Amino acid sequence: PWFLEVFKARILPQLSPVLSPQASCIQHRLVVRDASSLQILQLYTCLDQIQYIEWSSDSLFILCAMYKRGIVQVWSLEQPDWHCKIDEGSAGLVASCWSPDGRHILNTTEFHLRITVWSLCTKSVSYIKYPKACQQGMAFTKDGRYMAVAERRDCKDFISIFVCNNWQLLRHFDTETQDLFGIEWAPNGCVLAAWDTCLEYKVLLYSLDGRLLSSYRAYEWPLGVKGIAWSPSSQFLAIGSFDEKVRILNHVTWKKITEFDHPATISSKKTIVYKEVEKSPTVDTERLTFPPTRALASSLFSTQSKYDISQVPVSLQYIKPVADRANPKVGVGMLAFSADNCFLATKNDNIPNAVWIWDIRKLKLSVVLEQLCTIQAFQWDPCQPRLAVCTGSSRVYLWSPAGCVVVQVPGEGDFQITSISWHCSGDSMLLLSKENFCVCYLEREEVK
Repeated sequence: PWFLEVFKARILPQLSPVLSPQASCIQHRLVVRDASSLQILQLYTCLDQIQYIEWSSDSLFILCAMYKRGIVQVWSLEQPDWHCKIDEGSAGLVASCWSPDGRHILNTTEFHLRITVWSLCTKSVSYIKYPKACQQGMAFTKDGRYMAVAERRDCKDFISIFVCNNWQLLRHFDTETQDLFGIEWAPNGCVLAAWDTCLEYKVLLYSLDGRLLSSYRAYEWPLGVKGIAWSPSSQFLAIGSFDEKVRILNHVTWKKITEFDHPATISSKKTIVYKEVEKSPTVDTERLTFPPTRALASSLFSTQSKYDISQVPVSLQYIKPVADRANPKVGVGMLAFSADNCFLATKNDNIPNAVWIWDIRKLKLSVVLEQLCTIQAFQWDPCQPRLAVCTGSSRVYLWSPAGCVVVQVPGEGDFQITSISWHCSGDSMLLLSKENFCVCYLEREEVK
């Protein structure tokens, strides 16, 4: 991999989904750069400090949300002089996003009183009442034809399904949930998964016309669902739970086909455990000068790391959660399938330094990555089975079936990577810290 220098950004930058630009912002200024060279293409000045940015699906427009003022500004890449301003007024603004066609903006007002749909083409406005304030209350099908919205009215949960080309209501039905927590479409757009609050283990699966296809409950009284993930083929639904297990449901009967446990000790000889170890840099004493050069001083005090393959059995660092505090760090809430459906990556919060990679073809644990620091995020390459992991250090970790590698981000200062975002081509990715970002470019491997 090779890198471009580190840049400042107050809001998380975004690579455009289609073209090559990349957008970031500092205070009230929006900066659009060429993703291959990071040369500035456009500069836009907004009315106030930008709190959120998002590209349209065709990369022709950029949305900038200023929640404090209840304003959204939209900029055009093709016509820099054109711009759009949406003011929600006294209703306020807590969230804003694009519709899949890239020509409508959906604004959620304060207290979740309504969702306002603004059209950039016809300047028309539509309203959706009673959206529920939950973690994942709005979801679009992958083809962009339908939108599902979680609603709360009269102390009951409902789901409404809308047709995105005219925002007409297609279906409206109540859900058998105490406190609906999230909804997510299968990639094929045929099934909608809805899950209940963590106090009630329940996953409901609905068809496009609102029929309840299945209801799944693994157990009754302890804390329940923490996260879900669909496989790209829509054949499997992975459910991460507070009991430190992942359960896989099949798309034919919606029954459990297997469950993956996350024990603190890895004893199977068929599982490869990669352990990150630090090593001190070697410095040639003949090159030492006083005072040392900046490059030499940096190399003297920087540590490098590599992966060693551990011999099983291996004991992983296990943290017992504090029982009397809210939101305990326990269970599997971070999980994702690879683009080819062959692997599932998971993180158990009780073992915060490890990433578990499961082989879905064999339904077995394939690899465990044991890191020195807590896993902050991981994300699969959108084109091939290659996983990028970050731990809040200045390194990014890459795993593929061929092996594992540690990549040090060059540069001065402490660049703590807390988030990763792949480009849709799989050739580059954004590495993000709290206030800085850089772009990492990777040579394309031929998938045989």
